[in-house]
Amino acid sequence: MKNNYVRKCIGLILLVILFVLPWYSPFQIYLSIPNQIKTFTQSNAVSLPTLGDDISISAMNDDAVQYATDLMNYSLEESGQDEVTYTFANVPVKKVDVEVYDDFRLIPGGQSIGINLQTQGVLVVGHHLVTTEEGTSSPGEDANIQVGDNIISINDKKITKMQEVAPIVKKAGEQHESLDVELKRGGKTIDTELTPQYDVKEEDYRIGVYIRDSAAGIGTMTFYHSDSKKYGALGHIISDMDTREPVKIDNGSIVRSQITDIKKGEHGVPGEKRADFVLDGTEMGDITKNSPFGIFGTLHEPLKGDNWAKPMPIALPNEVEEGPAKILTVINKEKVEAFDVEIVNAVNQSAPATKGLILEITDKRLLDTTGGIVQGMSGSPIIQNGKIIGAVTHVFVNDPTSGYGVHIEWMLNEAGIDIYKSENRKAS
Repeated sequence: MKNNYVRKCIGLILLVILFVLPWYSPFQIYLSIPNQIKTFTQSNAVSLPTLGDDISISAMNDDAVQYATDLMNYSLEESGQDEVTYTFANVPVKKVDVEVYDDFRLIPGGQSIGINLQTQGVLVVGHHLVTTEEGTSSPGEDANIQVGDNIISINDKKITKMQEVAPIVKKAGEQHESLDVELKRGGKTIDTELTPQYDVKEEDYRIGVYIRDSAAGIGTMTFYHSDSKKYGALGHIISDMDTREPVKIDNGSIVRSQITDIKKGEHGVPGEKRADFVLDGTEMGDITKNSPFGIFGTLHEPLKGDNWAKPMPIALPNEVEEGPAKILTVINKEKVEAFDVEIVNAVNQSAPATKGLILEITDKRLLDTTGGIVQGMSGSPIIQNGKIIGAVTHVFVNDPTSGYGVHIEWMLNEAGIDIYKSENRKAS
């Protein structure tokens, strides 16, 4: 009986603590303080949360701590690591790891680009029936060739273009032979046997699949890194319009494009930029990677020709703020312009993720022209406080004025650019 009474008392005390704890100042302070802060040496100081006059901070490197009336600032003269401690009423509340990296800058994009992708092998985008004397069938389906598969080789011959398939099929059909087909499905390699059938309507041998070997579209350049000559664009993966599967690329290129018209976005109907590729015999660069964070490769020549083509610092996720920002994009021919947006939500991500920002278009001229975020705007760099913070990626279909963005840190990681320069960092 006594034990039951004690347990009830303990439970009641714990319940009271759980109810009161969220209102307890030190606990509120603890929750408001980040676990880690990362920045670059070009930022004169790391902004820490404003928590009132009763809160103080100290660091392992005491000389590096600076105080201000409304804002506590912590700064390091060079790259390195340190630790700051928040104290409330002389009681340590929380320790925060601070990492400062060497100065890093990018040239922001905003240019409209034409995208040409050569698929890995040929892509299966559908099935069709072959009419034979015995009836109808689809040899491709019978061989378990699925929509979204890439045909890599036939009879050990590497396939790179659609035109290479028909002669092989015709020869095998006339000789009444089957074909050994190598497929790529996801990350797996699959071997299958395919037997061509004579189509009495088409009067030729068919395999019952629709194939495609290339894809094209437009998007927006996000950044150019002059040291490595690498670029990033789009901010999201390119998927095939028929299969909805990511396009596995063998090679690709980007070219200049000129915006000729814009279909305005409306509620439930996304708009789009319409453009002509500038086919002057020169390519801006190659495409070596198609990933959830965009397309990446190297440029043959540096970005140039507008007021924004100058090196600019970047902001890491913990430095992005809710509030005003700008995007760089093109709405007329090839002119890169800045337009006002509002960062509605910024997620302080510690690991790569494709949706780290929510933004709203607030610029009246852009809204009047496009209705908000439209197809072809993906990759438009987002600028806040003089820093590149990310790129526009997706529009909300039911609200074309708003959409998602990706943090620039994850695009740089995907491009293989080391923004941390860990080999050069010093422990302070």
